Amino acid sequence: MQSNSDTGAPTRSYAYVLDDDERIGTLVCQFLVACGYQPKQFSTPLPFFTETKTASPELVVLDLALGESDAVDVIRHLEILKFKGNVLLISGRDQSVLHEIEEIGTAHGLAMLPPLQKPFRLADLKTSLAAASDLVARRKPTLVSAPSQRDVDLAEALRNNWLEVWYQPKLDLRTRMVCGAEALLRARHPVHGLVMPVDLLPPTHDPLYQPLTRFVLRQALSDWYRFADQQLFIKLSVNVPVSVLCAPEFIRMVREMLPSDPKFPGLIIEITEDEVVRDADTVRELAAQLKIYNVWLSIDDFGSAYSSLARLLEIPCKELKIDRQFVANCSVEPLKHALCQTVVDLAHRVGVSVCAEGIETAGDLRTLIEIDCDTAQGFLFAKPMKADVLIDVLVKKRMPPAGMATDVNRGSARA
Repeated sequence: MQSNSDTGAPTRSYAYVLDDDERIGTLVCQFLVACGYQPKQFSTPLPFFTETKTASPELVVLDLALGESDAVDVIRHLEILKFKGNVLLISGRDQSVLHEIEEIGTAHGLAMLPPLQKPFRLADLKTSLAAASDLVARRKPTLVSAPSQRDVDLAEALRNNWLEVWYQPKLDLRTRMVCGAEALLRARHPVHGLVMPVDLLPPTHDPLYQPLTRFVLRQALSDWYRFADQQLFIKLSVNVPVSVLCAPEFIRMVREMLPSDPKFPGLIIEITEDEVVRDADTVRELAAQLKIYNVWLSIDDFGSAYSSLARLLEIPCKELKIDRQFVANCSVEPLKHALCQTVVDLAHRVGVSVCAEGIETAGDLRTLIEIDCDTAQGFLFAKPMKADVLIDVLVKKRMPPAGMATDVNRGSARA
C-alpha cells in the first residue's frame, strides 16, 4: 500500500468491480475495503471501459455473466486497452467454467488471479488477492529482460542486402507430390548469422512492410523462373500483411511483376485470419480484383482468431490454412480432429481447398488424408530451404523433399 506524501496516510489501491447484480457488487466492494482497496462499482461494461481507459485500476473484479455481455467480451476489450492490473473472476458457475475463462484471460495477456466461486468469504478473497504478489514476481523477468541479442533492424537488413527468401514445400495429399512452396523470409547477418523472422519483423502496420513485400515478391517470382527452367511449375505462396494488400500501389506492383509465361500457374497471397476479419469488405474487393491476374488469397493461421468460418468463406479465397495448434495431435485429440474435419467439409462445400500447417507426425498426416484435406506443410516432409536446394532435391533426386513420408497408407513415415 502506498502513502500520501503530504499527509503520511496510506493511499489505497483502486479496484473496479463489474457485476450486473448490484447487491453482490456492493458486498464485494465492502470486502475490498477490508482488504485495503478503494473500490468503485459498475453494473454495465460501457462506463467501466470509460473509467478503466482514463484511470487504470490495480484490480478488476469481474463477474462472468453481465446481462447482454460477458467476461470474455470484457477480457478482449481489456487487452485492447492494454490493461496492466490484475483480474479476478467471480461467478456462481462451477470451477471448471471459471478456470476456462481464466485461461482465456491469460491467453489475452492479462494477469489473472485465482478465480472465486460465489458465494465466497472475506478470507477466500484475501487468499486470492495474496496471489497478486506472486504473479508480479513471476512476470518481472519478462518485463526487465534485455532484448534478444539476435534482433536485427529490418531497415538495415534491406539496405545491406542481408535478406533471403527460403521455401517450404507444400505436398498434395492425393498425389503425394510437391505442388507448391511457401516463400519465407530469412536474413544473413554478418555477426549473428542466419536470422529468423521472429528476430527481424517489425510490429504490424510498420511502413517497412511495403519495401519488404516488394523485395519478397520480386525474389519469389524471379525464383519461379529458375524452377520453371527445370520444368518445375509449382505454385508459390507469399505472405502479405493486409496493410500492404490494401495500399493503392499493391495491385499495380503485382501486375508489373507477374511472369508472362503461359505455364505460370498463378500466385497465392497468404493473409492472416485476424487481419481479414478487421477489414473484410476491402479484402473481399481486392480478392476479386486479384483473380483477374490469376492471383488468389489464402487465409493463413485459420482458427487462431476464433472468427466465423462462414464469414471467412465470404472472402473469395482459394485456400484455408489450418493453424498448426489445431493440426498437432489431431490424430489423438477428438476436439482437434472434429475441428479439422469441419473446416475441410465446409471449405470443400464452397470450392475452397484446405492446407494443414505444421505436420510433424505420421499419425496426424494419416488423419488429414482420411478427412480429405487437400495439401500439407510441415517438418515431417521438409524444413524451409533455399531455392537452389529445393531445385536440387526435386530435380536431381526426382523425389519428394528429404524426410517426406513415402508410404503413409501403410503407416510408415521417415523423418
